[in-house]
Amino acid sequence: MVTAWLLLVLVSVPFALNAQDPLKVGGFTSDDTEASRAFDVVQERLGYSPSNLIVVYESDALLATDPAFLEQVEASLAEIARLPFVQDVITPSLDASLISSSGEIAYAIVGLDLPPEEAQRDVPEFERALVLQPDIDFLVAGGPAFYADIETASQRDLRRAEVIALPVALGALLIVFGTVISAMVPLVTGAAGVAVVLMAIYVLAHAADLSIFVLNLATMLGLGLAVDYALFITSRYREELRRNGNDVPAAVQRAVETAGRAVFFSGLSVLIGLSGLIMFPMMFLRSVGVAGVVVVAISTFTSLTLLPALLAILGTRVESLSIGRLGGVAVGGQNETGGWYRIAHLAMRRPIMVTMVTLTILIGLGLPFRHANISSPDATILPEDLPSRQGFDLLSAHFSGGEISPFLVVLEFDEGMELSDRLNLVARLESLLAQDERIERVQGPTSYLEALSALPVNQRYLARTALEQVGIDTQLERFWSDTAAVIFAYPVTPANQPENKELLAQLRSIPDTQAVTVLVGGGTAEIVDVVDEIYERFPIAGGFVVLMTYTILLVLFRSVVLPLKAIFLNIMSILASYGALVWVFQDGHLHEWLGFTPQGFVEASLPVIMFCVLFGLSMDYEVFLLTRIREEWERTGDNRESVAHGLERSGRIITSAALIVVVVTGSFVTADVVLVKALGLGIAIAVAVDATIVRGLLVPATMVLLGRVNWWVPAWLDRILPRQLMHEE
Repeated sequence: MVTAWLLLVLVSVPFALNAQDPLKVGGFTSDDTEASRAFDVVQERLGYSPSNLIVVYESDALLATDPAFLEQVEASLAEIARLPFVQDVITPSLDASLISSSGEIAYAIVGLDLPPEEAQRDVPEFERALVLQPDIDFLVAGGPAFYADIETASQRDLRRAEVIALPVALGALLIVFGTVISAMVPLVTGAAGVAVVLMAIYVLAHAADLSIFVLNLATMLGLGLAVDYALFITSRYREELRRNGNDVPAAVQRAVETAGRAVFFSGLSVLIGLSGLIMFPMMFLRSVGVAGVVVVAISTFTSLTLLPALLAILGTRVESLSIGRLGGVAVGGQNETGGWYRIAHLAMRRPIMVTMVTLTILIGLGLPFRHANISSPDATILPEDLPSRQGFDLLSAHFSGGEISPFLVVLEFDEGMELSDRLNLVARLESLLAQDERIERVQGPTSYLEALSALPVNQRYLARTALEQVGIDTQLERFWSDTAAVIFAYPVTPANQPENKELLAQLRSIPDTQAVTVLVGGGTAEIVDVVDEIYERFPIAGGFVVLMTYTILLVLFRSVVLPLKAIFLNIMSILASYGALVWVFQDGHLHEWLGFTPQGFVEASLPVIMFCVLFGLSMDYEVFLLTRIREEWERTGDNRESVAHGLERSGRIITSAALIVVVVTGSFVTADVVLVKALGLGIAIAVAVDATIVRGLLVPATMVLLGRVNWWVPAWLDRILPRQLMHEE
């Protein structure tokens, strides 16, 4: 078996080293939303490019309104039009609204022929084609540049986290096991599992779109789970060695029968949790679900095949190279009434008080989630040293909050609708938007020159078309065609602010008629549509995860009540991590220490990913704890002693395993991408809370409160449930 695994790892390495090549950036949106349909119309009817790069200009010597400044802007873009992927260029000379009111900066818009997720591959060539100028500096921002910088930052984050996680995890394992050999075994199996996982991701990414973020997840979960599971099985193996007089084959067999069975069902629980993400239409969430299922399956398989083979080869040498008194925290021993036994009895002595206090703590930790502002990511999730983030910050500082995320009010006309009726409808909408205090400025078919604003709308349109005919580019074709029109409304505040969401609802309440269809897209619409679509599906995905988990625990523990209690406790742990997410990343506490810009929102996919990941991970520890409790219950039938002895035998292992997961996921707190940082911190907090407060205090207290009800199952159900899933002493 070891030889087979060695060959598999050797085959995996070349693929693992290039796992990022076929992965894609983006996938945060859906094609099924009104915002997407609105953008499809402006592409098809008005010739808009699938994506835009924004070149932001500033100068220490010139104002953006100076002719010399504008000439150098044009000169910097002289080679751009020759690039095969560039479709159009709009400069400040053509559109004066691209110059800030302060005159300090300006920007140009360059249309590309591919969506931003694909166009990001063209960004380096685009940047090389820009011509340096003597008096102006420039930065490249916009969707494709944002995605290119995400890829750069993600790879940087992954390397940094690996450098931190591996040595710290080894140190923790040394303390946990107390010997160098036993500490190395989980790391070896974890590294082997991660190599195979990365190869599987490389292969899968050639068959389906997978997000670049799955690399972070693969390392975070793959290493964490593989080490976790190896720790459980290795600890049980060492315990059995002591109990059976160093009988290696018997110890391996017993470890696989008990801890191995728990690993299998724990892995199944985590796998089910992550599979819930596959139900979402967004490529980002779906690919995290697919990759997560692969990670868990391979990590579990590694622990049940490679690990027992290594233990059989090592035999009693697993205890070699002791580090002395510093280690041995998680070694199974003969003391049946140690610290965890006493903690269990302490919790069971005042179960009502312990339950109320711990639930109060968990609820208190979760309270900040009440004011969560759920939104989509923007460039602020990137570190400040990357160009797309710097360009975003410049535009945000010198223009209105919605300059780079305007409303797009798109009107599709019936062919039989009179020109005057179309123009009057568009003019009314432009006027209403211009008068709205939430809107900074409006661009559209009937709003061009201030000098023409007093004319009737038909004459304004005719004057603009006349200017086009004599060679003056008024950009009319950007806003008007025979079958469609678009109005750009630039809000005063950023796209995710409540006032913009209110305006979006009002615009979308405009009724369609037989002659006109109104679609509203743009920054705010994309945020609202994505959030709505995610959270419309979240109850379905969450319900699936809960139902499947309940079924597995029902079969495993032959109890109707225990799975319900486990699900409730899991949800409490997850809510506590949600509260921390809001408190840190939305409200901005600890942002200087953690090194990020406060978001003012929680990225929409984070609560969903954390629910699916944490529900499985929390159930992981519940399965290991209840497995030992169940063994004692079957042996003694004494609920209190079963809980105390079960916690004594598993408490040290669970907290040690949780420590490893906290170390591995916590290493991603050093990430530059806020999305990855938040995911790492959220998982680390939830696992720490779950393995200590919940498993150490709340589980014993609730077990004694329920008493024999814990193990109740109706006779009819008991007859049909499969037997021998739990080992009986």
